[in-house]
Amino acid sequence: MIKFSAMPGIEPGTLSSVGRHATDRAEASGAIFTEDQKDSSTELAFKYAVYRINKDKYLLPRTSLIYDIQYVPKDDSFHASKKAVELNTTSAYCEATRLAGAAPSTAPNPIPLLHLKFMRNFLNTLLALISSCGLLACQQVQYGVHAVFGPSDPLLGAHIHSICDALDIPHLESRLDLDAEYREFSINLFPAQRLLNVAFQDVMAFLNWTKVAIVYEEDYGLIKLRELVRSQVNQEVEVHLRQADPDTYRAVLKEIKSKEITNLVVDTRPENMHYFLKGDIETFDLEDFKYNFVNMTAFRIVDAEDAEPALMYDSVLVFAIGLQTLEQSHALRLSNVSCDQEMPWDGGLSLINYINSVELKGLSGPIEFKEGRRIQFKLDLLKLKQHALVKVGEWTPSTGVNVTDRAAFFDTGTMNVTLVVITILIPYVMMHYDKNYTGNARFHGFCVDLLDRLSRDVGFDYILDLVPDKKYGAQDPETGEWNGMVLQLIKHEIPYVMHSLNPNRTGNSRYEGFCIDLLKEIANMVGFEYRIHLVPDGKYGVYDLDTGEWNGIVRQLMDKKADLAVGSMTINYARESVIDFTKPFMNLGISILFKVPTTQPTRLFSFMNPLAIEIWLYVLAAYVLVSITMFVVARFSPYEWHNPHPCDVDNDLVENQFSLANSFWFTIGTLMQQGSDLNPKVQ
Repeated sequence: MIKFSAMPGIEPGTLSSVGRHATDRAEASGAIFTEDQKDSSTELAFKYAVYRINKDKYLLPRTSLIYDIQYVPKDDSFHASKKAVELNTTSAYCEATRLAGAAPSTAPNPIPLLHLKFMRNFLNTLLALISSCGLLACQQVQYGVHAVFGPSDPLLGAHIHSICDALDIPHLESRLDLDAEYREFSINLFPAQRLLNVAFQDVMAFLNWTKVAIVYEEDYGLIKLRELVRSQVNQEVEVHLRQADPDTYRAVLKEIKSKEITNLVVDTRPENMHYFLKGDIETFDLEDFKYNFVNMTAFRIVDAEDAEPALMYDSVLVFAIGLQTLEQSHALRLSNVSCDQEMPWDGGLSLINYINSVELKGLSGPIEFKEGRRIQFKLDLLKLKQHALVKVGEWTPSTGVNVTDRAAFFDTGTMNVTLVVITILIPYVMMHYDKNYTGNARFHGFCVDLLDRLSRDVGFDYILDLVPDKKYGAQDPETGEWNGMVLQLIKHEIPYVMHSLNPNRTGNSRYEGFCIDLLKEIANMVGFEYRIHLVPDGKYGVYDLDTGEWNGIVRQLMDKKADLAVGSMTINYARESVIDFTKPFMNLGISILFKVPTTQPTRLFSFMNPLAIEIWLYVLAAYVLVSITMFVVARFSPYEWHNPHPCDVDNDLVENQFSLANSFWFTIGTLMQQGSDLNPKVQ
């Protein structure tokens, strides 16, 4: 009988080994759980995965999976270590007896047993934990271990992986691994942290975050989210990092509020998330947060309260598929391995390659691996609504973020929420007086024409009034009051915000105009109520360099006394640095259009462009004249004639070095300051 043995793992993960023994004797494997972990969801998922594979038989028709679980008291490291040793010394006899009763030795072609050992264990000392974990792993590999599952603890996971890597045994995990180094015999079903950071970046880009605070609890939280800070995509995003625990939540949140940051990425323990939100009572008013319309967004990998059972189920399924492929293409040659002798399993490389090539759709979504890392999965995008977190989209590495319910990010729901809206009554229309006309015809000009065109496009009526003092408007530096048109129209920002002609109206009906109508339509579409108040000082908002404070509408928004403002407010850089603006509904100003000059093609004689053609002709004429003069003078001068052979006294032949060509050469060399081999001899 060929027996396959498996050993699951140690809490907080699972350690499971799959092995074989090429004898008729069945080797037993055990599992160690703490008593409070009995019948946990992860254990049930493991049992169901084994049951499903054994029942269907479509994956492993000639192999069965069985398990044996032992329980120990919590925080009893001595008892746990003792159980681990006892399991490996006594369970073989018990299991052999059980198998002997179930399958007689005379049965032809007995079915091999693939025995998975599922073990969970909490140890109060790290040394005892690692020793017990390593002891179990090494004792199991002696009986033909084929794979190790878990544990999810980072330290124990690294310890088990070192054993598996030395013995060429596949190591399957379902935990967050921050080490990006490639591991040859490691398979991790948990999504790679690099891809999770990309998911966060995509959601931040979708929500158009420009300032965000990252709050993490554990030290490794900074390592997990460091790519969010280093990413080139987030170069324009102002990121603040803060570490906090339940004792410092409120202080950190107050600091974040003082920096006017309203977007947070939180990485904390799930059991502390409630305290984090409760700690926001005195900062962001999150008391009973699900009824106060908190904009909360999250990711989940599976539609369940806990993802660990789904990952455990998928890990067993992935291993079974890899083992099935190995059985179809290779004969299983069993050989014992040993930690003491460091004898690796020659079939481990083939098995890990087949597992690494598995592609399927499991409980945790689509599964695909690259170099042992999971690169294909699906994350649900969740949004907090009135009663629960609901799915509003999803994210995958291939398609990115896909929001199916965009209204969830802007919908206020049916809650009785009233927003405070402020506006300002300031002049916007220039006026021209003409006594020969009546009504609106008395006025004309660019702004009046623009107002008339706007009234026709939008569909409203207007009345233009004359300024009593016939002044445009100036501010008294002593009293700070305005006169002229500014004083008269400060109550009527025609046609954007103005008082209703009916004095009996109250509340929001007291105001009318284009901006008021626009506000009504937005409120109906988004679904919120509002109250309109006039800004107390009647100003848009100017920054005081002496006091360092804003006034007007900007001050009201910064102090949270108003939720939004409507009006014909000019957008400038100073205001945009402290408040946000919508897309402007009108643009006024001067625009200049110009054509980009075309580049002239390079010409051979472009160096002549600095001087006029006449100048160049004069230079050429002077050059010729000087050269000819040198030639003539050299002909008349006796000093320029010399005997080419001075040693021959009988030779009467003499030469002149300044021929016509040499004269031109001497002149051009002198002009270019390069010199020549010719020198005049005339004194």
